[in-house]
Order: sequence, then C-alpha cells, then structure tokens
Amino acid sequence: MDGGGRLARSMRRQGLLSDLRAAARGAGILLRERWERSRRARRARKLERYSNHRVIAWLEKYLPARLGVVVTTLVLLGSVALGVVKGGHLEEAITGFNDARNAVANLAGFRITSVSMPGRKQLTQDEVLALGGVTGRSSLLFLDATTVRDRLIANPWIADATVLKLYPGHLTIEITERTAFARWQYQGRLSVIADDGAVLEPYVARHFAALPLVVGKGAETQAKDFLALLARYPEIRSATLAAVYVGERRWNLRLKSGLDIRLPEHDVGKALATLTKLDTEERLLSRDIVAVDMRLPDRLTVRLSEDAAKAREELFKDKKTKKKAGDA
Repeated sequence: MDGGGRLARSMRRQGLLSDLRAAARGAGILLRERWERSRRARRARKLERYSNHRVIAWLEKYLPARLGVVVTTLVLLGSVALGVVKGGHLEEAITGFNDARNAVANLAGFRITSVSMPGRKQLTQDEVLALGGVTGRSSLLFLDATTVRDRLIANPWIADATVLKLYPGHLTIEITERTAFARWQYQGRLSVIADDGAVLEPYVARHFAALPLVVGKGAETQAKDFLALLARYPEIRSATLAAVYVGERRWNLRLKSGLDIRLPEHDVGKALATLTKLDTEERLLSRDIVAVDMRLPDRLTVRLSEDAAKAREELFKDKKTKKKAGDA
C-alpha cells in the first residue's frame, strides 16, 4: 500500500514537471515569435523611413560618424559669435582674447622689458608706444611688428618707421619724424604742415607762430620750393607777412606793411631781384603805395594808396592852375 502511494506520487510529480517544461517551451516559442514580429516591424519601419527619406539614408550611410555633434557645436559657436557681433561686443571680445594670450606669453618670459627708439626727437617714448598700440600688457611673442608700423606711419608726424623684435624681451622702434615747416591757411582753417605738404596738426600752439605763412589751394605742396627761392632775398623775406598762391599758378606776397606784390607766373627769381633793386635804390617798398604788379614781363605797375592818389591829384591841379595863370 505504501509502495503504491509512493509510485503514484512520483508519477504525479513527473507529470507536473513535464507540464511545466512543455509550458516553458511554449512560452519561449511565443516570445521568439513575438520578438521576430517586433524585429520585422522595426525593419519594415526603417525601410519605409529610408525609402521616404533617401537623403537622410544617404547621409547616414556615407557621412562620418559624430558629424552631427560637430555640426551642432559649430552652430552653437556661430550663434555665440553672432550674438557678440550684434550686441556690439566684438571689440571687447577681441581685446579680452588678446589680453589673455599676452598674459600667458608674459608668464612664459616674453614680456617687453626694454625699448629703444632711435630717430625720435619731437615725440616722447610714451607717445610713440601709444601710437603703435603697445601697452604694458603687450607681449613680444604676439606683437605684430607690421601692424605697429602701419599704426605709426598713419600719424602725420611720422614719415617712416621700422619695428624690430629681439627675443625674449627687447623692442626697437626706429622712426623718421617730419618737421614743422610752415603754416598753411585754406578755407578758413590754419594748419601746421611739413615741407612735403603733409598736414601735421591744426595750428594752436604758439611756438609755431614764427613759421612762414602760406595761403591758398595747392600752397602746401608748392611752398617748399617758393620759400627756398624767397630766402635768397632776405630783405623781401623779412618784410613778408604771407605768401598767397593764386589760381594754383603763381604767388602774391602780402608784406607786413599791407603792400601787395603780384609776382609773375614765370621768372619769379628775376622779379624778386628787380624788386630788391628798386627797394634798395628808390625805397619802393617804403613809399605810400598799396600794390606793385609785376605780372607783365616788360613793365611794373604801382597803385598808390588813397591818400597818395588824392595828394597826387591835388598836385596836378595846382600845376595846371599855375600854368593857366602863367599863360594869362
């Protein structure tokens, strides 16, 4: 009886295990079928997407991996750059970047520790450095010598410049300065010019008052040769208040006494020599006249002042009256 019960229980247990195994196999088959259906559905959707978006499919097939990350980064950087430009912060951003890299270079031993400036006379060292854009934060490593030179020669006082970087920390700036040559008046403005006609600065400083004065369009470029010629006749030169360039062709002299000398277009030296001789022999420039016209080569015309003209007219009247009385 006991043996039969154990046999029955064993058979039930084996049947239960068989049922469990069969159920597990069935569940596995169902899961595999479900996974296969899901995989086929995903593949079908992918094929459909590729067929509907061939460009995307081509890009995914041929473009390098992580290109999307790179493009996204570039777009973000471009957006930041656009914001800086639109917001008016570009100059500040560039300045900040330059200061940062110069600070690193200075820490690495490329700080500008000494500066030499051969040729400097009128401008101070600080003025030259400021004109060249060299500051206390500048490093020799990142200093652009060409840019410094361009900034220097853009200033009218500097005719030429040479910039040399001697590592690790010496800077040489050799400059050729222009010299104040004359004062130039044109269209109501008075400027200080160099001998090549370059306008150096507006005339405001009193120490330029002794410079000769030239007036008129084109006078700034023609003044050097004319004033050199005028210097050969010191009596005329010392009496001259201003040289006026007329019609961009010839010169007039306005003397300190108010007398106008109208010089010819050609043979100016000959006219000045004649004028000097007449003044020496006949005191022409000291007479009561307002203008001397020397424009015609074969004659000299003198215009009397109003008082002198009246006196001359009265003199002629007296002579005529006396002549008539004598005839009577």
